[in-house]
Amino acid sequence: MGPIYKLLKYSKIIKSHRVKSFGIYLLYLLRRRYLAIFFDPVLNCNLRCQMCYFSDSEKRKKMQGIFPKDNLIKLSDALFHRALKLQIGCGAEPSLYKHNQEIILLAKEKGIPFISMTSNGNLLDKKTVKTFIESGLNELTLSLHGVKKETYEHLMTNASYDRFLSILEAVRELKEDYPNFQLRINYTINNSNIDELALFFDKFGHIPINVIQLRPIQKMGETAYADFSIEGIIQKYDQTIGKVINECHKRNITCIAPTLQLLQKDNNNDSMLVESTYCYISPNYIWRNDFDYLNETFEQYSSRTQMNKLLWNEIFRKKSDYISNKRNLNYTVN
Repeated sequence: MGPIYKLLKYSKIIKSHRVKSFGIYLLYLLRRRYLAIFFDPVLNCNLRCQMCYFSDSEKRKKMQGIFPKDNLIKLSDALFHRALKLQIGCGAEPSLYKHNQEIILLAKEKGIPFISMTSNGNLLDKKTVKTFIESGLNELTLSLHGVKKETYEHLMTNASYDRFLSILEAVRELKEDYPNFQLRINYTINNSNIDELALFFDKFGHIPINVIQLRPIQKMGETAYADFSIEGIIQKYDQTIGKVINECHKRNITCIAPTLQLLQKDNNNDSMLVESTYCYISPNYIWRNDFDYLNETFEQYSSRTQMNKLLWNEIFRKKSDYISNKRNLNYTVN
């Protein structure tokens, strides 16, 4: 299990929101890294996955923009030195951006300890991924929403199952030369693909996967997919999600998945971690509404907005203030 996932696991073990808030406050005071940066350098996607807002034509009209290459250095100077993690690709497809290597190199130069990329993989090839690894990429996360070809291509509209298998094979070969490079698979579960989850290792057992995340479906706007019930997922938990978790244990694979008890909950109390550490960047938005990354750094902004007081006050907020209806935080790290 990599250090980032160990940290995530320990944060789940600590139940007190006050202890977590105090830890973040100390990291801030000591000028240590604590931000998790999620960077969408381009707001577009080559696919129209049914469960994603890119399947909504009205939403796609609003999802536009490309981050200027000339501003990457300014961005890295402003924020990268306080980042514990950089994830390239959050809600859009980063492989459409032409300057990902520059982002990775800048992140490496600024000492970000964990650099990852999340992609559907359909536009990647072995040469490109190798360049990213040699530039400093620590992990590649590939989205997979169906074990079988027909399910995969149905749910991931415009995707090619054969191309996905090709990039998996390329990563398998690259990991022979770069054994510390991590491969993560994200699988969003719905009532159309829950049954074949039990076949996951029959199909992909030969691939050296380091991390698997199993994510129950959530409504993301007016998407093409409309069945958001998780009752079927709950009923089939043991023979699907539970089976994958057990197999991951045997194979020494980190598995991020909800327990049956967490899956049945509608809320969580880890929202404060997101509020305090989450840093989203896109062509249209940089971390905070009033943050001017072209003319100020993290420290200058923090001083101007008295962030030390804000983080201190977080320690004393009521636990109920953090309750969210998002299931995406209701995970255990196995």
